[in-house]
Amino acid sequence: MAVNKDDVRRIIRAIGGKENVNAATHCVTRLRLALEDESKVNKEELDKIDLVKGSFAANNQFQIVIGPGTVDEAYKVFTEETGMGESTKDEVKAAAADKMNPLQRAIKTLGDVFIPLLPAIVTAGLLLGISNLLLEAGAIYKGKAVVDVYPQIKGIAEIIKLIAVTPFHFLPALIGWSAMRVFGGSPILGLVLGLVLVNPALASQYGLADRDTGKLVEIPTWDIFGLKVQQLNYAAQVLPILLATWCLAQVERFLNKRVHDSIKMLVVGPVALLLVGFLSFVIIGPVAFWLGNQITGFVQMIFENAGWLGGLIYGLVYAPLVITGLHHMFLAVDFQLMTSNLGGTYLWPILAISNIAQGSAAFAAWFLYKRRKMVKEEGLALTSGISGWLGVTEPAMFGVNIPLKYPFVAAVLTTGLVGALFGAQNVLGKVGVGGVPGIMSINSGFRLTFFIGMIIAIVLPVILTLIFSNFAKKKGEEVVVERVTETK
Repeated sequence: MAVNKDDVRRIIRAIGGKENVNAATHCVTRLRLALEDESKVNKEELDKIDLVKGSFAANNQFQIVIGPGTVDEAYKVFTEETGMGESTKDEVKAAAADKMNPLQRAIKTLGDVFIPLLPAIVTAGLLLGISNLLLEAGAIYKGKAVVDVYPQIKGIAEIIKLIAVTPFHFLPALIGWSAMRVFGGSPILGLVLGLVLVNPALASQYGLADRDTGKLVEIPTWDIFGLKVQQLNYAAQVLPILLATWCLAQVERFLNKRVHDSIKMLVVGPVALLLVGFLSFVIIGPVAFWLGNQITGFVQMIFENAGWLGGLIYGLVYAPLVITGLHHMFLAVDFQLMTSNLGGTYLWPILAISNIAQGSAAFAAWFLYKRRKMVKEEGLALTSGISGWLGVTEPAMFGVNIPLKYPFVAAVLTTGLVGALFGAQNVLGKVGVGGVPGIMSINSGFRLTFFIGMIIAIVLPVILTLIFSNFAKKKGEEVVVERVTETK
């Protein structure tokens, strides 16, 4: 689609001119900008531009929603008009990171580690949901699994499950690769270290109890100068590999500065991996394993003793945390809970409900825009509502609900209410797909409760948004009318 260059020039003026842009890149639908001063952005002027479908600031990046395909052409014109070269996403992130406080940087680091893994995790979660529907008794047929009714598909179902559980089992290897990339080391060394921690020769955490008696079995140990080191497998664990890769990156950088180039290949990798490998089994792994158990124990204690309160609080704060980017830190908690004796996480089902509620609120906004004949906003709200129901809420939140305010409030209140319901019933799920398809990520036995929560999340935000809209100030309505007149 051809892009009107005048529209792009108006975007540049509305964001404070080319001198206000430090770096720029784009994703599938949005221009992503690191600005010198975001207060110079003229949101009203920006919203009047036909090319712009919405805009928002997050993680010290200013993002302008344009649309798939069109954004590519807009970005080319943008770089031509500003006279700046194309920036990578990492360069934009680096420019934005300069303005972050230490807590924001720590959360950004977690996000940078886990976000690249989401395609694999979401795929695995979706496939795991499909395999559960096929292999679990009672999932579809009363007292029977689908493979019992159709035994000819049992092999297919088992292969699906094998593919689904592999990313979760080898999660330390995936985190090792991603974390080393973020910490400034060699990703391949992080991958190898992760594989070391999940070596099948190690004692499995899931086989520490005798199946018949239930008593704990003795864990094999190595004798290192009289020190007994447990041969424990850290499959599906998060904290041990995170701490180990940070140490590995420091050691590798230290050696790279001091070892001559001619022997780096023979010294840096082997020494760094050997040293941190020893530390992982002797100190890092046991300490991180204990810390992870404390975190999961604390969350489990809250949900077992006051589940409604835990679910209410998480439901109310999740969407606001998305605005700040702090929601990324809960991925690590999700993974820790999944590897505990629970076999699932309390948090992901509430996240899926938040997706649905934000999408429903956007649909309500679509109805309001349609009634006011605001064609541009109407199209954005409709597409954002659909993407929200499918688990991608940023367009709905930043392009529709937050600017209008009351749809966002309606979605947050709904998520809190359903979160309280889920917490009271101790609903568990796996990290995987969100939104409406998220029902496939829910553990067996909780899907009916999730379905009820899903219906509430579809209906209630629409009702609340329409009610709240009646309390909008008259002045605000006059502004809307003015904008519609200008658009026409």
